[in-house]
Amino acid sequence: MSTDPVRLSLDGPDDAARLAGAVARALVRNRDHMRPWEPHRSAAFFTPEGQAVRLAPDPAVRRWHFTDGRRVVGEASLTGIELGPFRSASLGYWIDAEYTGRGLATRAVEEVCRVAREELGLHRIQAGTLLDNAASQRVLAKSSFEVIGTAGRYLHINGEWRDHRLFQRVLHNDPPTP
Repeated sequence: MSTDPVRLSLDGPDDAARLAGAVARALVRNRDHMRPWEPHRSAAFFTPEGQAVRLAPDPAVRRWHFTDGRRVVGEASLTGIELGPFRSASLGYWIDAEYTGRGLATRAVEEVCRVAREELGLHRIQAGTLLDNAASQRVLAKSSFEVIGTAGRYLHINGEWRDHRLFQRVLHNDPPTP
């Protein structure tokens, strides 16, 4: 049994209002830490109201939050969940600057992959990192993601179009379930 007080929980349909303020505070606290890896965000994004909108239930999104007591210290998400013959989604995550190096991102990625396979029946998950984001690339490698290529000028990050290394993890090779 782990003695780490940091908990990872899958958000439920009623969690947006409960978490919005704590997530907004975490994002404000980590704004400088995450700036090199994030797109430009409006001031509204960093408010409880902006986070309530972002965290609102969406059938194509699953989101997890790390908490230490009442403090949000990280997030993982599956977005763009596609079923049918594709059965894929995109992975994203961030960890509070004070909590990096503790294995939390790897823990989150493993849990997201478990839920994606066992509960959503997804075939694969994809992720992208900036070419110089070695820490995130290590997390993906530890979690059995493989490099599938490089996408030039893929996302507008920190004020410019940036190249990304693309990864995938194939979760199983079973046929799609109805």
